[in-house]
Amino acid sequence: MKKSMLTKISPPQILTAGFIVIILIGSILLSLPYASEDGMHTPFIDAFFTATTAACVTGLVVVDTGTHFSAFGELVILMLMQVGGLGFMTMATLFALAFRKRISLRERLWLQESMSHTSLEGIVRFIRRVLIYAFTIEFAGALLLTLRWSAMMPFDKALYYGVFHSVSMFTNAGLDIMGPIHGPFNSFTNHVDDPIINAVLMLLIFLGGIGFIVLAEVIDYPKIRKLSLHSKVVLYTSGLLFLGGAVLLFIFEYTNTLEPLSFAGKLYSSLFQSISPRSGGANTLNIADMRNASQFLLIILMFIGASPGSAGGGIKVTTFAILIGAVIAMIRGKEDVVFFKRRLAKDRVHKALTITAVSVATIVLFTMILSATEETDFLTVMFEVTSAFGTTGLSMGLTPHLTDIGKILIIIVMFVGRMGPLTLAYTLVPNQSKELYRHPEGKITIG
Repeated sequence: MKKSMLTKISPPQILTAGFIVIILIGSILLSLPYASEDGMHTPFIDAFFTATTAACVTGLVVVDTGTHFSAFGELVILMLMQVGGLGFMTMATLFALAFRKRISLRERLWLQESMSHTSLEGIVRFIRRVLIYAFTIEFAGALLLTLRWSAMMPFDKALYYGVFHSVSMFTNAGLDIMGPIHGPFNSFTNHVDDPIINAVLMLLIFLGGIGFIVLAEVIDYPKIRKLSLHSKVVLYTSGLLFLGGAVLLFIFEYTNTLEPLSFAGKLYSSLFQSISPRSGGANTLNIADMRNASQFLLIILMFIGASPGSAGGGIKVTTFAILIGAVIAMIRGKEDVVFFKRRLAKDRVHKALTITAVSVATIVLFTMILSATEETDFLTVMFEVTSAFGTTGLSMGLTPHLTDIGKILIIIVMFVGRMGPLTLAYTLVPNQSKELYRHPEGKITIG
């Protein structure tokens, strides 16, 4: 009976249910007195918000992670980031492989859905590689950060900080335990001109955001000397967004937040704030002090987000690339969208349009509602909603001051952003069948 019921559950449904269970468990643990620094119960809404932002690898916080939570609470958050970043099905596979348990066909379908993999063939082997890559990169990042911070603090504290922030940056969670913005470390703003910290954090964000499919192909490139169309589009588009964003931020902020910095500091900051909105969530500049043009640019970058098959959110860089390709094709009078001499199927274009339309509608809807429930300006609300949807975690300072209704709304947006609007749609409407007939063609005037 249980088995027959399980076979009726679609992959999107099991993924959605799994994330909900993980968030609820994390919420209960974080609300315990033992999880807080002062030994008091954390209000459940705040614990729920923190568990969601960690599991959905977002980074928005209503209480400061480094000062509010105890070592136990921070360990819970660390585990939520790891499970949420790699996917609970990936972590479940890790234990299954460790205990030599056979992975069923149904579980392979769930893995394929969770990793946005194009084929069921070799999915378990691919997951094994993902785990090796992830833990290796996180270990290397933790080692480099520990060595750098050991010159500033005791080694055991530097090691703890190194591990936590390596996992946080690679999973694109963006949570930090450096202390509040007015504390001794000012988050990462005190490292604004540190080349090692900037380089390591940016590399971790990049590797965690390009997607495991692309990461595997890049690692194998010296042997196979070939990249798939997906990897080419991801790397090319990501590079353009990264460099373009950095140049614009350098121009917009040169006489503002970048003014007191050295030229090297200006360069590091521009590059860092360009890559961070791609779902990283860390910042070396105070976002609230930026010009409106810079803040709006960050909104655009957060909306685009990271790559498919990664821990990042947003509409994804491939969706953005397809939209731009479709616009260019239409302007040039071409019927097909072509990348690197390869034509895209029409359903890819339709899916990209659908994802974008639903995503815009989600951000518009929640921005309107939050504008009514929260006492602040429109741009700040839109920034926070887009940050939640893109699972980015950058903030202009609204999140810690949200009302309970506002917290619930942002929790919903974070969850939608992490799961993806189409995944949630498939969860609610799992039985999708093709029409057996087509209606007569009609014409509508456009433009």
